Formats: sequence, C-alpha cells, structure tokens
Amino acid sequence: MNYPHKNYDLPRIMFGVLFIALMTVASIWVVQPFILGFAWASMVVIATWPLLIKIQALLWGRRSLAVIVMTLLLILLFVLPIALLISSVVDNGGALVALASDPSKLHAPQLQWLQAIPIVGNKLYYGWQGLLHGGNGAVMGKIQPYIGQAAGWFVTQAANIGRFVLHCSLMVLFSILLYSRGEQVGMGIRHFAFRLGAERGDAAVLLAGQAIRAVALGVVVTAIVQALLGGIGLAIAGIQYATLLTVVMFVCCVAQLGPLLVLIPAIIWLYWSGDTTWGTVLLVWSCVVGTLDNVLRPMLIRMGADLPMILILSGVIGGLLAFGMIGLFIGPVVLAVSYRLISAWVNEAPEPEKDLHEVAQDIEDMKHS
Repeated sequence: MNYPHKNYDLPRIMFGVLFIALMTVASIWVVQPFILGFAWASMVVIATWPLLIKIQALLWGRRSLAVIVMTLLLILLFVLPIALLISSVVDNGGALVALASDPSKLHAPQLQWLQAIPIVGNKLYYGWQGLLHGGNGAVMGKIQPYIGQAAGWFVTQAANIGRFVLHCSLMVLFSILLYSRGEQVGMGIRHFAFRLGAERGDAAVLLAGQAIRAVALGVVVTAIVQALLGGIGLAIAGIQYATLLTVVMFVCCVAQLGPLLVLIPAIIWLYWSGDTTWGTVLLVWSCVVGTLDNVLRPMLIRMGADLPMILILSGVIGGLLAFGMIGLFIGPVVLAVSYRLISAWVNEAPEPEKDLHEVAQDIEDMKHS
C-alpha cells in the first residue's frame, strides 16, 4: 500500500514551537527586574530625543557631550526632585499617622475673624461656636478614620522607596545607553515591526512614538509644572506638609483632576485659621495655577488630537495600583499607545453607510432565506 507523502513533520513543528515558547518565557523571566526601568527610560528618551539632537548640534556634533548634558538634566530635573518628594512622604507620613490615630489632637479653630464680617459676622461666629461646643468631638471622630486611611496609604506607597530608587537608577542607566545608540535601537525596533506586519508594523511603531511623546510632554510635564507651582504657593503661604501635598497635587494633575483639589482645602484652612491675607494670596495664585494647563498642554502636545480624559484617568489609577508610583508614567502611556494603534486599525476601513433599519432588515431577510 502506498501512503501519501507528508509535506510537513508535525512533531518537529510542535517541538520547535515549544522550544521557542520556553526560550521566550525564560528570557522574560531573566529580564523581568529590568522591564519597568527600561520602559521608563524608553519613554523619557523618546520624549526628549529632539532636545538631545539640538544640544548635540550646539556641542559641535559630539554625541558623547550631548549624552552627558542630558544625563545631568535627568538627574537634576527629574530624579532628584522625585527622590526629595518621596523622602518627604517618608518623613512626614509618620507624623500624619500619629495625628490621625489620636482624635484628641485634632482641634477646630475658633474663627475669630468671622466677627469682622459686616451684618452677618456675629451670627456666623456664634453659630460656629455653638457647633464646636455641641459636636466638635463627634465631627472630628468621623473625619479621623478617613485621615488615617489616607495617611496609611501614602506611607505604604513610600515603603517601596527602595524599589523606586532602583528603578530610577536603572532608568538613568538605560537612558544613557539609548541616548548613545538611539538610531540603532530605533532601526532595530522598526526592522522587527516590519518583519511582523510589513508597512503596517512600521506605522505602528511611529504611532507608538507619537503617543508616548504626547503623554510625556502634554500630561506629565504639565502635571510637574502645576504641582511645583502649587507647592511653591503652599510653602509661601505657610501650609504644613507642603512637600507632601505637592506629591498629592502631582498625582491629581496626572489624573487630569487638577491641582485645585489640594489648593482649595488649603485656602479654606487659611481662612478657617484666621489668616485671611495669605488665604487671599493663595486664592489668586491658585486661579493662575489651576488654569495653567489650558495654555501649557496645547503648547506641549503637537499632535492632531488630544487624548481622551477617561483614558488618562484609567491609565493613572490602573498604573498606580499595578506598578506603584512608577505606574503614574507607565499606565497612561500603555493605554495611549494601545488607543492610537486601535484607532489607526479601525480607521483603515470606511465607516458603515447603511442605516440601522436597513441593516436590521437585511438580517431578517437572511433569517428567512
């Protein structure tokens, strides 16, 4: 009996695929400690690559000198401020937890300045005094658990400071390598993408780079500027834990919630404690800081369309829960890249031209045929 000739060797294919899968898993397992640092460095390098080229042109075309300048800028403008903020969280977190754990230490102010308000000042003052004498302990007892939970969460995040410092160090190291060999790395990524998806894969790499730059410049840089300016206002106004509140403000700005979630309670506290002069100054300063993103973000995002706010918010919250503080940067970028790639893939096909009733009628006709 003559058996048909087989054009393929099924066991060989199965073992080959299994070997490739094992090697892939083993490789990911080996480089897993460095993935976050490399991802962070990639985003920083992609976002600042045009600046590197300009600095290189000013330094007689010497890439090595430009890399040194960019590394110093990363340390001074990025790594050092974040390290100081994290250190402040660690230093001030214990005091906040101790304050929140003892409700007797939380006392409401007397608000003597209410008496200076014309016509209704005395009524407001005596009404506030009645509230204090009647339910101050109950009010503070209800607020205390939430303060304790918030302070405990920040201390828990700050407990990972060793891991965060490690990722910062890896980020600087990988950034130096990428700055030095950026063209070769970029061509290698494009070559790999072209091998996978031809022209579409190459276009996907370009879209990914644009999305990374949009998030890094339009979202992160804007958040850093707003948080720093808001923190300066808090420090000048004499608000306690100004550095810690700057960290909270930065998180709110990246989440597109704005710095006013921190600044408004600080203004209320200043008026509450009777410091109306600095309360008014901080109020004016908060109006400037709160509207700054409407001017700064469009200048930084040099792309045709902005990214949806719900996408940025989801990326920030999901990234923070998944990766810790470094997820503030990684989460929005991952979702932005995915969003741009899916949008480009969907837009390759024309929109449906038929009306919904026509489509429903076609379905009914198919059922009866």
